[in-house]
Amino acid sequence: MSPEPVSPGQGRPPRQPWVHDLAVAVHGNVTALSTQAGGVTGDGAEGLYVDDVRVLSRLLVEVGHDAGVPVAAASSGDRSEFLAAARHLGSPGPDPTIELRRRRQLVPGGLLESVLLTSSAAREFDTTIVVTAGGDGCEIGVIKAGRASGALLPVSLSGGVAHWQSGRHHTSISVEPAGEATVARGGAARFVVPVCVPAGGSVEVTVAVTVERTMASSFDAEAWSQAVDWMQGGVVVEAADPRLERLVSASLDDLQHLLLTDPDAPADVFAAAGTPWYLTLFGRDSIWAARLALPFGTALAAGTLRALARRQGTEHDDARAEDPGKIPHELRRTAYVDSSAGFSLPPVYYGTVDATALWICLLHDAWRWGMPQDEVRALLPHLRRAATWLTDVAPGEDGLLKYVDASGTGLVNQGWKDSGDSIRWRDGTVADAPIALVEAQAYAVEAARSAARLLRALGAVGAVEEEEDGGSEPGDRARADALVVFADDLVERLRASFWVGPADRPWLALALDGQGRAVDGVGSNMGHCLGTGALTQEEASSVVATLLEPRMLGAHGIVTFAKDNGGFNPLGYHTGSVWTHDTAICAWGMAREGHDQAASTVARRLLDAGEAFGYRLPELYSDAGVLGAPVPYPASCRPQAWSAASAVVLLTVALGLSVDVPGRTVTVRPPRPSTFGAVTVRGIRVGEARITVAVGGDGTVRVDGLPDDFTLLGD
Repeated sequence: MSPEPVSPGQGRPPRQPWVHDLAVAVHGNVTALSTQAGGVTGDGAEGLYVDDVRVLSRLLVEVGHDAGVPVAAASSGDRSEFLAAARHLGSPGPDPTIELRRRRQLVPGGLLESVLLTSSAAREFDTTIVVTAGGDGCEIGVIKAGRASGALLPVSLSGGVAHWQSGRHHTSISVEPAGEATVARGGAARFVVPVCVPAGGSVEVTVAVTVERTMASSFDAEAWSQAVDWMQGGVVVEAADPRLERLVSASLDDLQHLLLTDPDAPADVFAAAGTPWYLTLFGRDSIWAARLALPFGTALAAGTLRALARRQGTEHDDARAEDPGKIPHELRRTAYVDSSAGFSLPPVYYGTVDATALWICLLHDAWRWGMPQDEVRALLPHLRRAATWLTDVAPGEDGLLKYVDASGTGLVNQGWKDSGDSIRWRDGTVADAPIALVEAQAYAVEAARSAARLLRALGAVGAVEEEEDGGSEPGDRARADALVVFADDLVERLRASFWVGPADRPWLALALDGQGRAVDGVGSNMGHCLGTGALTQEEASSVVATLLEPRMLGAHGIVTFAKDNGGFNPLGYHTGSVWTHDTAICAWGMAREGHDQAASTVARRLLDAGEAFGYRLPELYSDAGVLGAPVPYPASCRPQAWSAASAVVLLTVALGLSVDVPGRTVTVRPPRPSTFGAVTVRGIRVGEARITVAVGGDGTVRVDGLPDDFTLLGD
């Protein structure tokens, strides 16, 4: 069984571990976090996790009782690699002659690691490679709360293989070639492998960690392998700015390895929100990741839509924040408790005001990108229920979508800025609930009109349709008409209530508070209203102008909360940091509104951020960096699904790309001058076809592979 968590020593409260300086690899439900030297010490969040359990909390490699001097490290997708110099061995002199290289590859249910010792010394030498390993079986929630004890589980040895058992997993580790295996002082397994390293040659030791589940798993490795084919190969980016190709390639690698399978339908995949803290299905996060990635296929969108639809709300339950028709916020294997934040969430939690509208938008966009119509039609019952929640359940008496935590143990804020202090007045004061977020209204406008289009195109034709209980309800044409009226009415309510500031420079408030007052803090929320159809051309221009002001747009992205607000904190979670997906959505919205150059400006800042972070964009970061470089938010997920998918937005902006498969059109209207110079993208999916779009530095366009019955639209 897992050891009981204990609090740290007296004098310091438990703290969430920071992960910004760790090497991170992910493969579905398996995540490895280590030092940049490759070591897993059990400190903080270091470890190998399977199904949100730390099955391995110690993995140390030494050469002749010395770990070597770290030189370099890199991680991408399911791989990490580490290079060190064994300066205590080899030829004398200033140059290192003995190289220690560790190549870590995550596999379903474990990892394989190659330990390669290479010599350029003049003589052979004898030494030992020592591997030390153990596991504490600690749950991710306990680790995130800073309450892990670090006590190792008992180790047993059998045939040179070490084993230990936690509540849901059996872990074994072996070393090849086999050496002497013992249980070291402190309870860890210890493998000592004698080696002779030839002059100018190398020796290799392989470490294999295998994790077997002792109860049902929510991850199907075989189904995962089959389902991710949609993202493998076929996508090639060439650009005058070579950084763009590197960022897109690394981001798709990470996104692919964040995919999980639905245990109720293993052929369906979705993107887990991020590792290590949120490696599970999140309504809002998974939807946005699938939506932004649509240019490379609809399979991820389809799997995400179905996985969430299977868990769509069916009853009113304050403890779970559930309502009929509502799309869930997150799923966990067990209840998720964060005592430091003051909340306790049930395994299936519905505390989100926006996931339902975003689910509708994803279904509509996936249909436009070519999701098979029979698959779209199969989801229409869920669409009808989601639309009913949107129009009849979510709005308050004033007609605006709003939220309040009725349980007392759930999330205080239920938009994407879900920290307790995120919705603030201009002076920094935190707003009181119930809260009506500005972007939630805009999402609802877009969702209602999108649902109406889907129902008119694919729904029932009759005036009424029979329900299962024998009654009748309005048909889809009538529903569509009502949804359009709802959207138009909501637009007017947004226009009347959310604009604040001087007449010559107005901005959209973050929200309305519990008394119906416009919360006048200047924040990035307004950028999510762009492209939704909730704004007039003049209103959209005003939002774009505000987002481009120096108080909002920094060198590496758009800040969540303006620099001249009270309470601004460049390393505040939602109070001044830059979130990758937030900046990308703002850029995409600018492009959708026709503000191409503004979108290009923001996209270039995001590419600069990608370069600064080694082409792995984190969940969030601070633009107030060091020597002109941004700095990471210490506890942010990396990789993170909607951050990885944000790289696709850079291509969408650069190409001016939109697709309407039902209408048989593809639009390519690139900014002039081009965002990143000449750009060619191969592997864009238009229904079943793969096309190539090339944009010259002067804005000229070439499209290859477009089916004959499609029309290419441009300037």
